[in-house]
Amino acid sequence: MNWIIALQIIYALIVILVILRVLYDTRSGTKALAYILFIVFIPIFGMLFYFSFGINYRKRKLYTKKIVQDEPLRKRLKNKINSYSNSILKSVLVADKYHNLIEFIHRSGNSPLTANNKVELLINGEEKFPALLKALESATSHIHIEYYIYENDITGNQVAEILKRKAEQGIQVRFMYDDFGSHSLGEQFINSLNDAGVLTAPFYKIKWYALANRINYRNHRKIVIIDGEIGFVGGINMSDKYRNDTNEKEHLYWRDTHLIIKGQAASYLQYLFLCDWNFCSNSPLEYSEIYFPDNSKQETIQNEIVQIAASGPDSFQPVIFYSLLKAINSAKKSIYITSPYFIPGESLMDALIIAIQSGLDVKLIIPGVSDSKMVNAAANSYYTELLEYGAKIYKYNKGFVHAKTMIVDHDLAIIGSANMDYRSFDLNFEVNALLYSEKIAKQLKDVFNNDLKVSEQIDAKTWLNRPKRVHLWEKIVRLLSPFL
Repeated sequence: MNWIIALQIIYALIVILVILRVLYDTRSGTKALAYILFIVFIPIFGMLFYFSFGINYRKRKLYTKKIVQDEPLRKRLKNKINSYSNSILKSVLVADKYHNLIEFIHRSGNSPLTANNKVELLINGEEKFPALLKALESATSHIHIEYYIYENDITGNQVAEILKRKAEQGIQVRFMYDDFGSHSLGEQFINSLNDAGVLTAPFYKIKWYALANRINYRNHRKIVIIDGEIGFVGGINMSDKYRNDTNEKEHLYWRDTHLIIKGQAASYLQYLFLCDWNFCSNSPLEYSEIYFPDNSKQETIQNEIVQIAASGPDSFQPVIFYSLLKAINSAKKSIYITSPYFIPGESLMDALIIAIQSGLDVKLIIPGVSDSKMVNAAANSYYTELLEYGAKIYKYNKGFVHAKTMIVDHDLAIIGSANMDYRSFDLNFEVNALLYSEKIAKQLKDVFNNDLKVSEQIDAKTWLNRPKRVHLWEKIVRLLSPFL
């Protein structure tokens, strides 16, 4: 029987060592607790799950290499545009309450504050795609495209035809797509681009022997840069389902938000593209004035103040997460959020609860119908907590709301690709645009109010009085929220 005792001791030591590894390697306390519960109550499966999905292999090897690769570009960008970031902050009217937020993004994300920007909100695909096609047609130097989802459909082919034609005219065209999100493209589509002279690259190609790590850490960005002067960024992927001007009878109405930016802020989107391209392409790019034209003195019709926040597995800090947290803490009157997935974690929840308890008007628009029961259950537990403190939550009923936006008071609008969930904060490459602008904030607030007209407010009393077993189930699923 001594050998049985010996095995039990060895097994216990293994479990303890794995738990210590979890505590050492996992920054998020919530995620660490979830892993430990798995390991303690379902030991074999829990350990297999952790070693398959939990260990930060990519940051130790793959993305450490990316950080090194990005450094030359980072230095050149810093030398080019960081020099006037501080002068913009001093000379342009930006509310004092946002100065610390701006400084944080500048320091942690190497992203300066930019002026001389003309910004236009693009609501839904039916506004975004015509604007994109027009901008692509205007290209004279280069076109850079980066998408999480790009589909081989009518919309995708409209863009592809322009890309091929421009490449045949001698314009540099680079097309980067996430290998997981755009898995349906197919070789024929990619080959047709290559044959026309378009350079293509899949981001972090899916490989069966490393499937666990490669399903995570995806490129969720949706970026287009034209001639280094025009940039598109936001939540709208390249697919027919993102537009509502189709003739399909069963088409689900899709509410989303995107931006077109002309001016200095396009330089940082360009920087992000080049870094991502150099990571996944066999033909890396170096800094060139072609990609970063001097638009620091460019006069534009508008003079919007824009800062780009980006983060991913290669970030030293979760810049987008912290920027949202800082923005919420900067609010004085109101916080209006639209998010298709709402699993914010404890820090953001605490910030929102403090805002509510401080008398701020906190409103949240969420989808009326979820595409995941587990995600929906976890999100419901957060809604319960917010409703208990007096938040106003609305379910969008016209279709599916996919926009990722936040409006703080009357002078800050945030639009981008990042959902309010662990996947966007910790796992994916994301990008948000922060617009320190009363004009854009008002426009986005008008959009928010229009969405409220086709949304139904959740009655707090009815919601909180749901059966206890439902609340219990949602709290249990919430423990798994770091993995959803």
